[in-house]
Amino acid sequence: MTGIVTFLTKGSRPFWLALLVITWALSTWSFPLYKALGARWIIKFPKKYELSLDTWISNAMTWLVEDAHFILFTFRDLTRFIAAMIEIPYRIMRSLLIDGFSLGQGQQAIEIAPSISWIAIIGAMAALAFYAKNRALAWLAGLCFAYLAVFGQWESAMVTLASVLIAVPIGVGGGLALGILSYRHPWFERLLRPLLDLMQTVPVFAYLVPILFLFGFGPVSALVATVIYAMPPMVRVATVALHSVPEEIIEAGRMVGSKPRQLMWKVLVPTALPSLMVGVNQVIMLSLNMVIIASMIGAGGLGYDVLTSLRRLDIGGGIEAGLAIVVMAIALDRVSQAFAIRRVRPRPDPSKPLYLRYPLLSFVMALTVITTLLGLWIPAFRLYPEALTITTGSIWSTIMEWINVTFFDTLEAIKTFFLTYLLLPVKRFFTGIPWAWGIIVMGLISARLGGWKLGLMAALMTLFIAANGLWAKAMITVYLVSVSVLIASAIGIPLGVWAGQNARANTVIGTLIDTLQTLPSFVYLIPVVMLFRVGDFSAMIAVVLYALAPAVRYAAHGIRSIDPELIDAGKAAGCTDRQLLVRIKMPLAAPSLLLGLNQTIMLALSMLVITALVGTRDLGQEVYIALTKANTGQGIIAGLSVAFIAIMADRIVTALARTSQERLGVK
Repeated sequence: MTGIVTFLTKGSRPFWLALLVITWALSTWSFPLYKALGARWIIKFPKKYELSLDTWISNAMTWLVEDAHFILFTFRDLTRFIAAMIEIPYRIMRSLLIDGFSLGQGQQAIEIAPSISWIAIIGAMAALAFYAKNRALAWLAGLCFAYLAVFGQWESAMVTLASVLIAVPIGVGGGLALGILSYRHPWFERLLRPLLDLMQTVPVFAYLVPILFLFGFGPVSALVATVIYAMPPMVRVATVALHSVPEEIIEAGRMVGSKPRQLMWKVLVPTALPSLMVGVNQVIMLSLNMVIIASMIGAGGLGYDVLTSLRRLDIGGGIEAGLAIVVMAIALDRVSQAFAIRRVRPRPDPSKPLYLRYPLLSFVMALTVITTLLGLWIPAFRLYPEALTITTGSIWSTIMEWINVTFFDTLEAIKTFFLTYLLLPVKRFFTGIPWAWGIIVMGLISARLGGWKLGLMAALMTLFIAANGLWAKAMITVYLVSVSVLIASAIGIPLGVWAGQNARANTVIGTLIDTLQTLPSFVYLIPVVMLFRVGDFSAMIAVVLYALAPAVRYAAHGIRSIDPELIDAGKAAGCTDRQLLVRIKMPLAAPSLLLGLNQTIMLALSMLVITALVGTRDLGQEVYIALTKANTGQGIIAGLSVAFIAIMADRIVTALARTSQERLGVK
């Protein structure tokens, strides 16, 4: 971090010091001035000048529904077509995995074919893992899916898996198509980049309302929301992967007479496949991260189980269902990662019989047919016997109750300490900043770090937030993000530095971070709320746990990426281990640390919308209230405000990282 501090202070110390002093003074005296002068405009944007965009958007939606029949019919035809294109494969997949195929509905339904046996699904997952890597991964994947059956989560897990198996191909296919267009047409990439920024930074809750309006309540709406949420990383990865293909390979393809289409699908895409699989992994993980939010609009499955457990304060049931999501996420994550690094294997000998050429596929097909047919006569082959099901819900509830009773005073003392000496002082500072000075200071900081264009953009985005009457809630959002990112960085960077220098530590810390990253965001709320009740402290703990991973990963990557010759030169000059770390490793790792900070901020902002459920009064709560009231305008404006904060943070940190790289000569 030495390089970052040097960059911020060297030659600019008077500017930053003056900005801090003025902001602190205005924050301290804004409320006393408001009370003394009665000038409410000091702390709140004047009501008569507010834009009221939320009302305009809501009125436009009402007009579209009630008056614009010619447009509405077009919308209905389009949305019905999209819904049918999504719902048909979803119903087929769900029938295959859990429901079976039948004619009719309700009690009049006649079953014509059963669902695939649970044994066959576990076997297929293990075979896929073995094909992707090795026997150890096959055991891991098989045991993860067996866990779902043994612990009574099979039916809900298969509903969730059906959603993932439909959302992932759509997200991957759509992301790859947009990535190819971005690769071929630079103007399209420039046009698409702001849209991708909004898709990744606008809270999911904000676009659930218009999706409900277009597609109604049900699994189709949930799948559309999941695809929108999970597709952007695939677009970015596809664009970068195609640009990263060596020019020599492209030229070789042209020399053999490949047409543009052949060059793309027979040269570029196969060469970029390992990188593209990283994007597939991200789509899978983000789709699983959406399952609880998607359950709010009719997705069902494990997400619905977690949500209903939270509503009933059933801590044991919530943890049990949450662990099932984690187990499924671990299996799918490891298998998709294995495919990302899997080497191309030789084609099987065509002279051999089919079952010898494709032994794994033959095994899975035989297992599926045998167990599914046996399931017609022996129910235990079709569904895991309920009598053999193990439940851990009561155990988790007992453990949480014991921790609460035994460590109540200690937990309250920790909570009180952080509230008194960190959270409340920082909250008073940010909430006291007058809106007018906030616009100016954001413009000045952005212009200083990234140029006048970035400064103007930041000032306009901040003005948008203030002019829509959301300044106070935006400052609470900034305060919670700032504190959470500070703590996540204070924990994550040292862990990352340790992991980057020690192989054994890297194994242990990497496993911990992988676990944290596969946990869906809602799962963090269950134990946190049980231990600390609702409030800002609980929100902060959940955000820190969720946003910790990038701080660790980028710090470890930055340390490992340092040229060993530079370290050897430092040792030759007589540097101690501490001097090597402080004077060589940390400055050279500064660009990676800043990129990790960027991603930590993004994750913290995305998590804050979820923490609205535990009593925070920020923009996340505004978005959640809009969803519960089906207020499209309020949800979109609050969501855009969160997105603007994320975009400003992203651009500022990116500019800081770029400048740091230029100073250090690091690429």
